[in-house]
Amino acid sequence: MSAVDARARGEQVVALVPTRELHEAVRALGVPAGVALLCDEEPHGRDAEVTAWVAPYATAGALTEVERFSALRLVQLQSAGYDGLPGLVPPGAVLANASGVHDAATAEHAVGLVLASLRGIPEAVHAQADATWRPMPGRRALADSSVLVLGAGSIGRALARRLLALEARVTGVASRARADEVLGQVHGPESLPDLLPHQHVVVVLLPLTDDTRGTVDDAFLAQLPDDALVVNVARGAVVDTDAVLAHAGRLRFALDVTDPEPLPDGHPLWSAPGVLVTPHVAGGTTAMLPRMAALVHDQLGRLAAGDPPAHVVARG
Repeated sequence: MSAVDARARGEQVVALVPTRELHEAVRALGVPAGVALLCDEEPHGRDAEVTAWVAPYATAGALTEVERFSALRLVQLQSAGYDGLPGLVPPGAVLANASGVHDAATAEHAVGLVLASLRGIPEAVHAQADATWRPMPGRRALADSSVLVLGAGSIGRALARRLLALEARVTGVASRARADEVLGQVHGPESLPDLLPHQHVVVVLLPLTDDTRGTVDDAFLAQLPDDALVVNVARGAVVDTDAVLAHAGRLRFALDVTDPEPLPDGHPLWSAPGVLVTPHVAGGTTAMLPRMAALVHDQLGRLAAGDPPAHVVARG
């Protein structure tokens, strides 16, 4: 059956989602009129008609499956990051990211990494495994600490709200200076040399681009005071791994993303002093499915109404 046949049946949009769980979650919200909602885990034989495709969550940096579809108008990611993907969008289609879907979960994980590192939770876990009562007096509190949020997008604002509720002093830095309703005055990168020497914590939330790759390098880390904590919940390559290893021990690090990723067995980051690693799990929580379903539902409604989709980050 062709796309012409689909239109003849009153279907303006033929949408394909990757899993039964997402398919059912979108259906539970009510499929918009003019939309045929298909699931890639069920046989459908309608690849040639698909106009909106929700890519699998783990794209692994490539959209190789996009070649299956000849009528695409929208490629919808389930991630906020889209590094390496814009060049794979076919002509006539747009690429949209999942802006907003992972804000709460990623901000929660960042706060968890900050608290765990500041309060010595990893050390306590090791001491418990050794059945050793090991006092840790004088640990830094998040309250009254200076925290720099590097990247002032929607996740940065979600993080700032949580940090402010915990009585931290929060400073935002982004690609350009501007006012922000949550962060107040956001600084541009030119302010980093003045800001970094006074920070107790830096949380990295920059998207990975050619301009941001390796932003947190040796020169960046050298400006931080002893015992400062650097948290990366962005993309691994925004932080230079060699620089982390060079400063580990003087500084502390909590990394949900690494370069390389996944982190291979025997990599020195596993055993570097003061480094906490979690396996890129910030966004994959119970909050994801309902929020992703709501986004897909909204996008399909937009397409069916003839409106442009939201959160477009690239065009084919």
